[in-house]
Amino acid sequence: MGTANEKDNKSTISGPANATGSPANDFTRKLSATDELAAAIPYNANKAGEHGEASTSPDEGQTVAPSDPFVTGSTLTETVASPKVGSGEPRLRFNAGNEPLDRVRADSSNQTLTTNQGVPVGDNQNSLKAGYRGPALLEDFILREKITHFDHERIPERVVHARGSAAHGYFECYESLAQYTCASLFAEAGKRTPVFVRFSTVIGERGSADTARDVRGFATKFYTDEGNWDLVGNNIPVFFIQDAIKFPDLVHAAKPEPHFAVPQASTAHDTFWDFVSLMPESTHMLMWLMSDRAIPRSFRTMQGFGVNTFRLVTAEGESRFVKFHWQPLAGTHSLDWDEAVKISGADPDFHRRDLWEAIECGAYPEYELGMQIFTEEQAEQFSFDVLDATKIVPEELVSVTPVGRMILNRNPDNFFAETEQVAFCAAHIVPGLDFSNDPLLAGRIHSYVDTQLTRLGGPNFHEIPINSPVAQVHNNQRDGMHRQTINRGRVSYEPNSLAGGCPFQAGAAGFRSFPEPMKGDKVRGKPERFADHYTQATLFWNSQSAVEKVHIIRAFRFELTRVQSPAIRQRMVAMLENVASDLAESVARGLGMDTLPPPLPKALKKDVTPEVSSSPALSLFARPGDGGIRMRRIAILVADGIDGRITTLHAGLLGEQAVPRFVGARLGSIRTTEGKIEVDVTLEAMPSVLFDALVVPGGSEGVEALARLGQALEFVKEQYRHCKPILVLGDGRKLTEAAGVKWTLLSGAQDSGLLHFEDEDIGNALDRFIEAIAAHRHFERETDPPPV
Repeated sequence: MGTANEKDNKSTISGPANATGSPANDFTRKLSATDELAAAIPYNANKAGEHGEASTSPDEGQTVAPSDPFVTGSTLTETVASPKVGSGEPRLRFNAGNEPLDRVRADSSNQTLTTNQGVPVGDNQNSLKAGYRGPALLEDFILREKITHFDHERIPERVVHARGSAAHGYFECYESLAQYTCASLFAEAGKRTPVFVRFSTVIGERGSADTARDVRGFATKFYTDEGNWDLVGNNIPVFFIQDAIKFPDLVHAAKPEPHFAVPQASTAHDTFWDFVSLMPESTHMLMWLMSDRAIPRSFRTMQGFGVNTFRLVTAEGESRFVKFHWQPLAGTHSLDWDEAVKISGADPDFHRRDLWEAIECGAYPEYELGMQIFTEEQAEQFSFDVLDATKIVPEELVSVTPVGRMILNRNPDNFFAETEQVAFCAAHIVPGLDFSNDPLLAGRIHSYVDTQLTRLGGPNFHEIPINSPVAQVHNNQRDGMHRQTINRGRVSYEPNSLAGGCPFQAGAAGFRSFPEPMKGDKVRGKPERFADHYTQATLFWNSQSAVEKVHIIRAFRFELTRVQSPAIRQRMVAMLENVASDLAESVARGLGMDTLPPPLPKALKKDVTPEVSSSPALSLFARPGDGGIRMRRIAILVADGIDGRITTLHAGLLGEQAVPRFVGARLGSIRTTEGKIEVDVTLEAMPSVLFDALVVPGGSEGVEALARLGQALEFVKEQYRHCKPILVLGDGRKLTEAAGVKWTLLSGAQDSGLLHFEDEDIGNALDRFIEAIAAHRHFERETDPPPV
């Protein structure tokens, strides 16, 4: 650096016609070096490659390295250091905005309270007033800042998927998928990619209950080393509509009716069923929505799907279609509808709490990513169109290949900063992936960006820490609301020579869209295969167990009973007749219809012969999981006088990473035959629906005390009614009988989920009970209406 006198001849206006002579100081040296850099790019050498056949394989951008870093800097004073501007040694070619989240985590331990400007606050209890009883003063900047910030703390919630829960984790690839894709996260066995996953309901507002009957979002942000990939999916593999232009209509119909904003987080109302009964393409989705899939037990026991058809692209430019599947290792399990309704009142945060507690306890949720990979030639042979989002590709036609696992192992530090501000977008893909021509996907690509502009305040939402990639970001985008990056240098365009051509295009190493041949006229319409609205709805119905079919009928019965217009109910039954006559008849009977209406006319006049008429993989019973009982909540009813050996069972369940809890009439100690135990929670605070299984201990005195409690009797009844496993020890049998529980099924067979052991046989009881819990439910005891 020169002396002060050497800097006196600065000028930022124009320059000499020819840069000759020896530079006198740093400023003129920079001017000279900048001119040399510009002269090193006398013309755009890439321009010829932008035309014709050459454009299909773009070259890397033309670049020249500066003779010294100061040449491309914004200022010669960037080496001046301070606690604010930094060390004076800028990290060149680096964007600090893409460092780990630690860079923005704040900790106030042992710190003085300050304003947002860092001014220490001496009194946080009183506003500034003219005298103790006088008026508050306008000059109180501390009050104003605090109240103003509070008044602006809320941002608009998402139009859909407003209520969500999220977690950090990682994805680990099993083997290289280079034969299918050049996506870096699938490049080699064992490669780990950070992820942030958000689960959500769709229709309900931010404060609605977790357990509403609804589709669940399953959105995964992969922070790959080549940028962010957002796999924005649901827990159901199909959707209501085929074209994104109908999405506003669908959401308007499903949301609370606008004249009185009722009902919240529910489709059980006229406008929803009016719309879908006029949209026969919705039939397949309705079958999934009315199944137990729409009321999952936990985010940990919920499948996920990419819904749309995407492309995998190799480094050589070869493409295949792909469908994405997430499989939970804990199995795919659901709630009973009666149970879900009651949970909404007892714990509306049921799913959010479950996910948080599992991660805090080290029982990390784990999912396996599977792909259905197939060629366009295969797709053309299917009886359905893979670009139709209301259709699945049955696993009998294309198997699901496991390609990696995902483990969620860290909860967010701050719900708003991470879970609420995370911005997913179907358009966020990376090299090696591409879109198909699915018309629903085309609309999703645009819609997600728009909603983030409104919610997060402008085009720079990607700079919010949870959204920023770990891959370095370098481009010529500048300014806009909430801009955080301070870009070094004077150049914000491309091509350029003043920055040596940087940042330069990646060429063949960067993202390239698959060059799919196009033909056809400009039209508004759908292919003929999109007109088959019922074949796969029938496939889903035929693939369900008898128990699942009953639940689907009940769901239709509940939803349509709440519809006020008989004409809409008639129309829906007429639609269901095209799915299965037994389904339509059962729903009609539940709605009090004496005669069935004629089936709705079909859009496709010719019959379709499906490749598959039943697919076992579509039943929940096909996905029991790994047999573990981690994080299953086990209620152990207690009262003074119970058999003290129950503590051995409690310890055994803890050893399996279950969550056993002593449930009593009130908190405090209770006396057992062998000492004392502490009640964990009361019958009032955690009713039966919040538990996965029940233990009724022995000990005649304790059992008699429990039998005198109406809440305890109701607790047993609901566990039985919801088909949960129940272990009864010794004299506890008297309590279950007092609750009306039958030891054999109506068929006379033994109930596999109702176990009785003597108090001293705790070891065998534990083993059998674990098996019963792993089965999740024991539906053989279910009747309509329930027996107790």
